[in-house]
Amino acid sequence: MDKKNFKDMWVYVEHDGKQVHPVALELCCEIRKLCDQSGDRLVAVIAGQLPESEVEKVKQCGVDAIIAVSGTGYERYNTEAYTNLFTVLCNKYKPSAVFVGGTVNGRDFAPRFAARLETGCTSDATELIYNPETTDIEFVEPAAGGKIMAVITIPVLRPQVGTIRPGTFKHVPTGAKAKVELIKEEISFPVENIRSRFIDFRADAFDPELDIASCDTIVCVGAGIKDEESLGRYRELAKLLGGKLACTRPVVDRELLPYKLQVGQSGVMIKPKLYIGFGVSGAVNHVTGVDAEKFIAVNRDPDAPIFNYCDYGIVGDMDEVCDMMIAQLKK
Repeated sequence: MDKKNFKDMWVYVEHDGKQVHPVALELCCEIRKLCDQSGDRLVAVIAGQLPESEVEKVKQCGVDAIIAVSGTGYERYNTEAYTNLFTVLCNKYKPSAVFVGGTVNGRDFAPRFAARLETGCTSDATELIYNPETTDIEFVEPAAGGKIMAVITIPVLRPQVGTIRPGTFKHVPTGAKAKVELIKEEISFPVENIRSRFIDFRADAFDPELDIASCDTIVCVGAGIKDEESLGRYRELAKLLGGKLACTRPVVDRELLPYKLQVGQSGVMIKPKLYIGFGVSGAVNHVTGVDAEKFIAVNRDPDAPIFNYCDYGIVGDMDEVCDMMIAQLKK
């Protein structure tokens, strides 16, 4: 396989027919940077109908071209049609890389079409680096239980396929190009060959207290938390700061807080203005999920890894420090 025959980087634009999924916009903005380095074009792939106002959001991320796909099989997400779609498109246009949001749907079909193309598929990278010498993309992600950061490449095969979790990168539009090429494709998938059948849809009950992804202030408790009763003071601190309570995986494993409040690679990626971690050790899987303007850590262990990442570190008992913060705020 000659890598020189493959060019352009693609982003799959996931949507529900009304709105673009935020991860698609995040990816377009991040991959724009890689394309500027590599000289590739940034191409957005949109299957099915999408309002022009939403297409404009994609254009504002600096895409060079849009592949708009029509045909049967895209009325709702299904494994078969979308796997077939990207297999056909990649065989025809030969992109150098394809990036898919690490949603439930993206994680489902990305490795499937990668396998059909006999190429590699990586997941959950926290950083993407373009290597001009090899022309490979280096996918940087936690490994070995978060103890190390691994660099994964696909040095021989093409396209390079990767799924990236929502919230990993920032949606910072660079503005629409003066000219965006529109490529229309009609690729139909026989509806009778779709093995799943839509029966019903019921949205999860929305609890604003569990929505930490968009919160500006996060008070996060880690493995150092004593018990459920101790959580009260941290809830109070979060409320006084106008923020929300979150946690690390050990707290969820102990069933002290629900999974939706778990921060990190295996939980929710957050970008708050203020993050205060109490009793958080600083495992890579956790800290790579935090992109805070101000990062404060409280831990009784002066050698805790968390102190390598924070802007301000406080060595002390987490409960005592929390109580002191509450007292000062109440003043």
